[in-house]
Formats: sequence, structure tokens, C-alpha cells
Amino acid sequence: MGKYELLAKDIIKNVGGKDNIISLSHCVTRLRFNLKDESLANDQVLKNMDGIITVMHSAGQYQVVIGNHVPQVYEDVCKSAKITSTSSVVKEKKMSFKEKALDLITGIMMPSIALLCACGMLKGLNSILSYMGLYSNADGIYVLFNAIGDSVFYFLPIVLGYNMAKKIDMNPFIGLMIGASLCYPTLNGVDVNLFGYVINATYTSTLLPVILIVAIAKPLETFFNRVIPDMVKTFITPMLVLLISVSLGFVVIGPIANMISNAITATVLYVYQLNPVIAGLLVGGLWQVLIIFGVHIVLVVLCITNIASGTPDPILAFTTFVTFTTTGMVFAIWLKTKDKALKQIALPAWISGIFGVTEPAIYGVLLPRMKQFVLSCFSGALAGAATAIFGLKYHTMAGMGIFEIPALLDPSQPGTSLVRCLIVTVIAFVIGFFVSFITYKDEDISADESQGQISTKNGKEVISSPMTGTLKSLDQVKDAAFAEGALGKGISIIPSEGNVIAPFDCTVIALFPTKHAIGLLSDKGCEVLIHIGMDTVQLEGKYFETYVKQGDKVKKGDLLISFDKEAIVKEGYSLDTPILVTNTKDYLDIVVAKDSNSSINAGEDLIVVL
Repeated sequence: MGKYELLAKDIIKNVGGKDNIISLSHCVTRLRFNLKDESLANDQVLKNMDGIITVMHSAGQYQVVIGNHVPQVYEDVCKSAKITSTSSVVKEKKMSFKEKALDLITGIMMPSIALLCACGMLKGLNSILSYMGLYSNADGIYVLFNAIGDSVFYFLPIVLGYNMAKKIDMNPFIGLMIGASLCYPTLNGVDVNLFGYVINATYTSTLLPVILIVAIAKPLETFFNRVIPDMVKTFITPMLVLLISVSLGFVVIGPIANMISNAITATVLYVYQLNPVIAGLLVGGLWQVLIIFGVHIVLVVLCITNIASGTPDPILAFTTFVTFTTTGMVFAIWLKTKDKALKQIALPAWISGIFGVTEPAIYGVLLPRMKQFVLSCFSGALAGAATAIFGLKYHTMAGMGIFEIPALLDPSQPGTSLVRCLIVTVIAFVIGFFVSFITYKDEDISADESQGQISTKNGKEVISSPMTGTLKSLDQVKDAAFAEGALGKGISIIPSEGNVIAPFDCTVIALFPTKHAIGLLSDKGCEVLIHIGMDTVQLEGKYFETYVKQGDKVKKGDLLISFDKEAIVKEGYSLDTPILVTNTKDYLDIVVAKDSNSSINAGEDLIVVL
């Protein structure tokens, strides 16, 4: 198992168990489940898990938003649930036509998106290096890099044929061979006389023909598997399926599919040419809404259709710099807010946004503040308009965020394209930054923050300090179990007084006979351990006095334990007192209200659990 084994097992449990999973795929940031019964999934538990950003119900799928480490989580979920690439299941869940269509598109395209992006980035890099004069387009290294970058687009029918076959539960290698047949050199761009008709078609770098042909092949495979004897059907069925589907596809389905693809491309370009700026405003403004509903894949497919046909795509280009407006807004909020919990969320959100992963920014920062989210859509619209004004288009696929820029480099003028991309990047970031910097206010921070109070808008619960003293970070405690966080996250206090009070309304769930440590369970489910001193268990209760017993319910501020501070120190023991949240894994983060070496009074807010 991998590093996300525990998270994977928790996800499986809370989507209703492995028996509730029909199928599983993933995109760049999300696990995409098809579940038999979505009502068995526990949305709230999943949303509160460390490592999960949010949960979405969209496109007939149950989507668990993870972030940019989703491939590793996906791998561990598959291992834990025993999901394999060849798993075949009966789809019992009823979906609407729209949900089925989106689910099919996702299943076909998502497994290969990363590969398309990787090859596109290589093509962009090749153009830049050639433009810089490191080598010419006649050199062997240019030809080699270009071949690697072009390969996935040229042989796209092979990739999509395999994906399509897997998605509709047929032999994926039949789908692969259908795609390979369509790419065979002597059949493309030449006159082929078939059944008295002369066919001249090109299927390399196409998307729709192979999908439709594999769709026809599925019922053929089902029929032949049913009627052909078991002893020969393993090779007779594929032979007959390929013979019929490829012949029919090459003569009839393929030409029709190419006409449809060309019509889609022409429609997209027509809309763009009507008014590029308005088109940029609309697409840029709606992009984050499409992400929230998980249907942004539709624009990606349109882009791939255009690129594969050799036509630069303007539509997806409008979305490229929305990432930077979002990043700019969250960066401004991070700088401006005094809410420690929000700062903890915003910091990784704007950093990941630079690299194109904006879900943490959207779900963690902007959506909870609807005004900021609406403004982010407005800012994204301006970024889309700027993209149109500078005439930027997608020439290949590429990565996300800063790694998306190579996709916008025109091979005929890569230097000019790069300068324009950098200008629009700055424009987008500055628009987002100033919109939030001017409009954002910490409206939910309490008035007495200066006395150590912190906002609970973004948190689950606040833990007050159980004692008066000086804060000390856990990694400075001379005990490996505490210092390494093995028992939970939190803070240590060097007490200046000898009393321990209840940090919230709670139940005493553990009280050590030696009286040096106490475990508490808050009414909201937070588990806290207060451990007075290091190795003080050896005092066997000497110098300690307890005022509660295990099972007691207590109120915030009630006296729990008192101890003789001076006597314990005189015995040679350290009074470093860790305050730990022992069920840390149930929360997104544990945020301490004050910095180390700060003084704190009993009853002041100490920790917020998110």
C-alpha cells in the first residue's frame, strides 16, 4: 500500500463500502465514483477528512475533490477496494441522458488527458528552444522532440479506442486495434476502392470516428460471444468484430463522424469570430462555475477536437488565465486577513493555484465568502477578454497554471506568443489581487481578537487554554512521541500556575491513576489530551490533586487538576505540558492562536480545529 492507504480506506468506507462502487476514475484533482446508491455516502464525514477538499454530486458521478495528489490516492483506493483496470461491473445506477453523456465523455477522455498535456508541453518547449536558437527545426533533436510531442495526437484514435472500449465494458484491445486500423498509413488520405465506392478519408488525429465505431463494435462483440462456441470465440470474436466494424466504420461511420467534427470546429470558430472579446468574457466568467459542477470537460473535449484537426482552439484559451485571477485574489486575502485559520487555508491555496490546482482556493476560500466568489467570476471574465484581445489560442495541450502557457505558443511566432502570455498573466493576477485587496474584510473576526480571540467561521471548534503560562512548540519538547506528533497535533505550555481547567464543555474520558494526565471529549467530538510535565508518571500522583473522575461531564472553566509546580520542578522534572488534539485525523488542520514563546492566560483561545 502507498502513503494514502488510511485515507483510501476511509474514503471507501464513507462512499458506502466497496460493494457500493460501480466504477472509479480520476481527473486532475478529483476521484470520480459511479455509486449504486449515493445516499449511502456520508458527504459530511468525507468533507471533514484531512486530505479531502470537498465532495460534489455532478454529471451522474460522486466526485471527491482531492487536489494534485489525486493519482496516488486513486491508486491506493483501487488497491484497497480491489478495483482493477479490467474490472467489469453491471451498472445498476439510473442516470439521465445528460448524466450518461457526461459520464461517457469523462471516461473516454480523462485517462489520457495527462498524456496529452505532457506531449503538448514538450511541443511548446521544443518551439521555445528552437526560437532561442539552441537548434533549428532541421536538426535531429528538433525532429525527435517534435515526433514525441506529436505522437499522442497523431495516434489519438488508438488511445481513445482503448479508453472507449474499457468504458463500455468490452475487450479494450479490440478498441485499440480499431484505432490502430484507422491510423494505418496506406488507408489515410488516399483513394481506396471499396464495394464499388472510392473512399478518401483521413482518420489520424481524429476523435469522433473511433468513438462511434467502437460503439458499433460493442453489440457485435456481445452477439458473437453469445453464439460462437467457447473453444474458438477468444480469436473468432475479435476477428469478426474487427472485420465488420472497421469496414463499416471506414466506409460509412468515419466520413459522417469527420463531417460532424468539422461542423463542430466551424461552429466554435464562428462563435469566436462574431466577437472574440464577448466570447472571452462569457467563457472566462463561467469557467469556475463549470469547474464546480464538474462539466468543464466539455470545453476540454472541444479543444482536443480542434487541435487534433490542426485548428488552433480559442475557447479553452479563454480559461487559461482565470487561474491567475483566482490565485491573485487568494494571495490578497492571505496578505490582508488577520484570521489565523483563514491564513492557514489561503497559503497553500494560492501556492497550488500557481500550478493550476484551484479547487482549494475555490472551495476553501472563495465559495464560503460568496461575494469574493462572484468577484472572482467577474475577474475571470476580464482575464478571458484580455486573452481574446491579445489573440491567444491553444495550439496543443499542456499542463495547468504556469505549465499551461506552452499550449498558447504559436509555432510560427513562439517569442511573440510568450511575451503576450506573460503580459496577460500579469494582467490577470493584478486584477484578481486588487479586486480582493480592495473589497475583502475580516467581517467575522471577533472584536476582542487583540486579547487572543480567534474567528471560528472557518473552524469546527475552539479549544481554550487549560492553564496560564508560556507557549512552546511541540517539536521543542524533549519527548519523541510528543515532538513528532505521534499522539496528535497541538502545543505545549510551560505553566506559571498550578491549575488545569476544562478548555471546553466536555466529558472526562480518561484520568490516569497517577493524576498527571487527563483525556477529554468535547460535546462536538474533539478529543484532547492534557499531559502535565515530562515523565511525571514516575511521581505516582505525588504533588497532584484531581477534582473530577472518569465519566464526569464538566463545563468550560471547571477546575480539573491542581499540582504543586515548585515541588515537581524541585524533584527534577520538566513541566512542559503538551495540549494535544488526539483525533487530529478527523480534521483538516489544527491551528494555534498564538506564536511560540507567547504568554497565555487560562481561558484564552488556544487552538482552533478546522
